[in-house]
This record gives sequence, C-alpha cells and structure tokens, in this order.
Amino acid sequence: MYARNPNIAVSAKVGSNHDHILRKDFHAIAAAVRDSQRPGTSRFRRADNPPATQLHSTTTDSKEYTTMSITLTDQDKTTLRTAAYGAVSLLTVTGSPHKAATEATIALCSATGLVGHVLASAKSRDIKLKGKSVAELADQVLPALTDAMTLLDKHDPAEADNFRTTINVAIEAATQARKGQPSPVMAEMTRKITEALDAA
Repeated sequence: MYARNPNIAVSAKVGSNHDHILRKDFHAIAAAVRDSQRPGTSRFRRADNPPATQLHSTTTDSKEYTTMSITLTDQDKTTLRTAAYGAVSLLTVTGSPHKAATEATIALCSATGLVGHVLASAKSRDIKLKGKSVAELADQVLPALTDAMTLLDKHDPAEADNFRTTINVAIEAATQARKGQPSPVMAEMTRKITEALDAA
C-alpha cells in the first residue's frame, strides 16, 4: 500500500500481532504519532520528496541546551521527554489507546516555552522507555515526572508550572478521547501521574 501512496510510510516494525501490539508495543505507537506531529519531520517523508520547510529548529548537537537563560543538559532533556511521553504511554494502555495517544501527543507537541522546545525536538532515541508491562513502565515514568518537576523548579518555577500544565492538558486530552466518563483504570493512572508531579 505505501509503495503506491507517497503520503504513507512505515514508522516502525514490531514483533507483536494485532491482539498484543497495544499492550506490548504502545511506545512505538506513541512515537509514530509524535513524529507525525513534528513539522518538517523526515521520518514520514519519502526519499523522492523534497524536505518540508521548517520555520525554526531547536535541535542541537552540543551537550547543553540553552534557551531563555536556562541551561539543560542532555540528561535533563531526556528526563523531561521520558516523563512527558511516558505519561502518554501510561494513559494509552488504560483505554481508547489509538485516539488517546494521538490527542495526548498533540497536546505535548503544542506546549510552549522551554518545555515546548524540549518536547518538540525529541526523537525516538531521546526517550528512554523500556519494559513489557505497565508496572515496569510506571517504575520509570512516575519517578521521571517527579525528577522533571524538581529540575525545572530549580531552574525556573514558572517552567515547572508550565510542565505541570502541559501534562495536565495531555491527560485531559486523552481522557476526552474516551466517550463518557474515564474508566476506573484511567482515573487511577491519572491520580498516580498527578501524585508524581506533586511529589517534587
């Protein structure tokens, strides 16, 4: 199909079948949605198409990332991205996974300020999410959310508030993707994410 349509490209190949892909390879789905939202992304561009015009670029090869008088190391950026996109992955496995992942990822990509620059410039290799179960994923993501709030508050409390707001908007977007009231599982995961943000 994608050989005949220049607007379709393979994002990733995973070993899971249709019945298990959302449970075992949710991180690949979230990465595909995230990359499809990035302006000028090359991952979804065929080789025979010219590159899209980018209005700006925030990618850097240096060990530190500086904007608005705040300097973040590569490890700091990894923590922020793992926390934010990891939270989306946790929400994705709690119900209405396709639409929840799409809406929540769009919310992250719509962030502004320092947080917005860091999240928008993320690539799949920048997000360290491993684990075959929700429990293993939560063991990484929940502490990362607390660490992200701590490091941002140290640099600029306003950016810490910005990060919290961004995650809350992503949660709301994922929740609204589900028709009716959030399931008990999603409500409990939302509580744990909020608790991790407040623990800083």
